[in-house]
Amino acid sequence: MANSAKRDPNGTWHIQFRYKDWTGTIKKTSRKGFKTKKEAEEWLNRFLLQQAADPGMLFKDFWEIYKADMGRRLKETTMTNKEYVVTDKLLPYFGNMPLNQITAATIRKWQVEMMEKGFKATYLKTINNQLSAILNYAVSYYDLKTNPCKRAGSMGKSRADERPFWTLEEFQSFIDEVSDKYEAWVAFQILFWTGMRIGELLALKVEDIDLEALTIRIDESYTRLNGKDIISTPKTESSVRVITIHEDLAEVIDEYISHIYKAKPETRLFAEKTKSFFEKEMQRGIKSSGVKRITIHCLRHSHASMLVELGFSAQAIAKRLGHGRVTTTIETYCHQSMDAQQKIANTLGKVSKGDKDAMQKRS
Repeated sequence: MANSAKRDPNGTWHIQFRYKDWTGTIKKTSRKGFKTKKEAEEWLNRFLLQQAADPGMLFKDFWEIYKADMGRRLKETTMTNKEYVVTDKLLPYFGNMPLNQITAATIRKWQVEMMEKGFKATYLKTINNQLSAILNYAVSYYDLKTNPCKRAGSMGKSRADERPFWTLEEFQSFIDEVSDKYEAWVAFQILFWTGMRIGELLALKVEDIDLEALTIRIDESYTRLNGKDIISTPKTESSVRVITIHEDLAEVIDEYISHIYKAKPETRLFAEKTKSFFEKEMQRGIKSSGVKRITIHCLRHSHASMLVELGFSAQAIAKRLGHGRVTTTIETYCHQSMDAQQKIANTLGKVSKGDKDAMQKRS
């Protein structure tokens, strides 16, 4: 039974109360610093709804429950990105709504507001997915009857309409322009010829390189978050892999390692560099070479698209890129290369012409 709020000598309010925690244990506690009695009582009501796992609690209060649980289950980088989306895009709209009063119509109105802001289709999809994930969690563990996101439908697209990439000729034009920055030159060679992610590159250690077997082991990823270096497992379980490399790239890497001061097996190849450094070097090289503007991640697309053109199977490409599903590789890359599509058309044209010639000879 909760006690009434009481005023403190300094003019603020506090409230003492008892409640049952999730184990059923009755606890007594208090909360101070409220500006008004009403504010204290409203806070207590919301707190008790949380403790009772009542779907009538406000969305912002449920977010705190969700965050406390999922923060222990998700990677720090994943949770940080989720927090940013929720704080910036969801709480301003849904924060003060009771969870069980968020309807499909409410969500569709919010979707219209988001779409009118001009966000990219893929980002709209990401925002919508975050809302749906929180409401799914409420359905699974807090007795929310249904997830209104399912009735409202989604917004945006899972994948961008176009994933720009470089041909080998474009990459060669670019790489010559960054040869004056040795670390960048080596890094871009590795990214283009292996298709690894930038986080995987930044986590590479000397011991991950096997110059005799001509392989690179990928089992970690690097990111810098809130001023702190974080080394974690790669994006997915399938991302842990061994990539084969050709002899020329092995020589480039061997020479680079020989220049690292007192390199040890655990020494990171690019410990002194950041993603920002490589992004700036990439834009510098693009500007001076005149090739089309792409991002660092598009070097991964470039590698995959080159493999498609060379005729490698989707299964082989998926394994090399660390995709969990072959369908991801097919949907993302196997329809992209217009050059490859043109080659198919040209070949079919020759076959068709050959058939006509053969028919003429038979007649």
